[in-house]
Amino acid sequence: MINKIDIAVVGGGHAGCEAALAAARMGMKTVLFAISLDSIAMMPCNPSIGGSSKGHLVKEIDALGGEMGKNIDKTYIQTKMLNTGKGPAVYSLRAQADKVRYQAEMKHTLEKTENLHIRQDEIVEILVEDGRIKGVKTNGNIIYECKAVILCTGTYLKARCLCGDTIIECGPNHLMAATKLSQCLKDLGITLYRFKTGTPARMNKNSIDFSKMQPQYGDENIVPFSFENTPEGIKRKQVLCWLTYTNEETHKVIRDNLHRSPMYSGVIEGTGPRYCPSIEDKVVRFADKQRHQLFVEPEGEGTEEMYIQGMSSSLPEDVQVAMYRTIPGLEHCEITRNAYAIEYDCIDATQLKMNLEFKKIKGLFSAGQFNGSSGYEEAAAQGLIGGINAVKYIKNEPPVILKRSEAYIGVLIDDLVTKGTKEPYRMMTSRAEYRLLLRQDNADQRLTPLGYALGLISQERYDTLLKKQEKIAEEIKRVSSIVVAPSRETQLLLEKYGSTPIHTGVRLSELIKRPELDYEKLSILDTERLALPFDIKEQVNIQIKYEGYIKQQKKQVEQFQKMENKLLPEDLDYNTIKGLRIEAQQKLNAIRPISLGHASRITGVSPADLSVLLIYMEQQKRKKT
Repeated sequence: MINKIDIAVVGGGHAGCEAALAAARMGMKTVLFAISLDSIAMMPCNPSIGGSSKGHLVKEIDALGGEMGKNIDKTYIQTKMLNTGKGPAVYSLRAQADKVRYQAEMKHTLEKTENLHIRQDEIVEILVEDGRIKGVKTNGNIIYECKAVILCTGTYLKARCLCGDTIIECGPNHLMAATKLSQCLKDLGITLYRFKTGTPARMNKNSIDFSKMQPQYGDENIVPFSFENTPEGIKRKQVLCWLTYTNEETHKVIRDNLHRSPMYSGVIEGTGPRYCPSIEDKVVRFADKQRHQLFVEPEGEGTEEMYIQGMSSSLPEDVQVAMYRTIPGLEHCEITRNAYAIEYDCIDATQLKMNLEFKKIKGLFSAGQFNGSSGYEEAAAQGLIGGINAVKYIKNEPPVILKRSEAYIGVLIDDLVTKGTKEPYRMMTSRAEYRLLLRQDNADQRLTPLGYALGLISQERYDTLLKKQEKIAEEIKRVSSIVVAPSRETQLLLEKYGSTPIHTGVRLSELIKRPELDYEKLSILDTERLALPFDIKEQVNIQIKYEGYIKQQKKQVEQFQKMENKLLPEDLDYNTIKGLRIEAQQKLNAIRPISLGHASRITGVSPADLSVLLIYMEQQKRKKT
């Protein structure tokens, strides 16, 4: 039996959902294959969305027309803005999700989407003919002929879960693993790595003594993830989370049993995430730390299970019980699900082009944890771009490649494809060179015009953005024209906030730029101020306060763009360029950079190599003229 479709998406995790939705919404007949439909948008680790830098990714996904932001706005049970003690460049929104509702809502969205069909089946073979995608084959020998395939296999390929010496050949949450596709990919010449991640135990809420923990409240002022939503539209009663800590007794239990951890006994083959280590790894690596913080968070409103964030482990069950019960509030805890580590196959992402297509196989795209990343948000961002570019490939149109200066998504993909990763890659604000420009609050202004051009953003939403930008510009102009007199009222206000008094008239915009003041604090001096929504006021304050820094960073981007605009031929043989070191030749031939700027970020390509490339490009330019 043969079925004809446009795009096959292999895997129904966060990458697969965004890839399938983007492809279908752009008009392609799409089928999403999942080993179990119950695994669609599943959150096997912490049921939360966002967090430091990850919140930026979710905002960008939404700005481009993706679904993750809308879905968490529907299903959050607590929301909080992180890093508010720092500058707006690193503010990051995070929301605890109702795990079951998040899954159900996303699955229902897929089911309702035109051009999209979801199918419970295992893909065991990728069909390739003359270096081009021909289709996919299921475990039941059913063939789906298609023009493009997007691999979003997450942590399922040859997966196995480990808890002490108990090893189960399965995917996350003990769902069935995909056991056959890895060999097919190897046969196609694709290099696979073995990575590892993990998750903490779950506890019965009724066995926890919360009086020994510190309550963690959600924010009173709600900020939606989706730019389509308003704070009032999604506001609801929030649940409590709790904070507690490990102690020396906890650490002693762990140290005494390290030999029983598969991570330290050599049973685990895969490389784990440096920035999200297991509790045994924390105790070994940070031996001087007397305690580690743990957040106790609900899995949802319809369950008594609680998640112990910060304490993933692969230790045996008896050791887990002993170590968890040393923690204040968990002395009598009842574990409902053991912590475990999971190993799985993934790829070396340097095998991909910047559009997430494999260099060796036309029409084969890859996204998510299969590319070596970690996290739901990183996966969803790649899935969205993979879906968009699969459509672009079929239509024979130029791909969408976001620059590092345009989006955190651009930083994420560029890092993976250009540098690769030897461990699960996690997004961080420090990875973005231009983070003052790539704030989460302006993701709509940066990326919604592109989403609109792709057909993923409605006319109504695009018009709303244009009106918002107009109002921001008008308010900045108005505020910049107001002169504040050195009146008694002014001096008292400045004194209240510890600000230097003024002796002559000063523009209101100049006062806003003072670190201790802002647009809101100075509102009492602005008698003509209009009633504006929070997002407008926020943009006015940020754009005025950080005007100098923003201009400086834009200049840096201009310099960066000069290098990015120096395009390199796709079929260039770097072995023929005299003066390039052998290592540089090998790396350049493997990565196939699209520009001089792209080449500059390849590990092993030195400034001297870049000079050689620049001279070569100038010589070729002269030959043509």
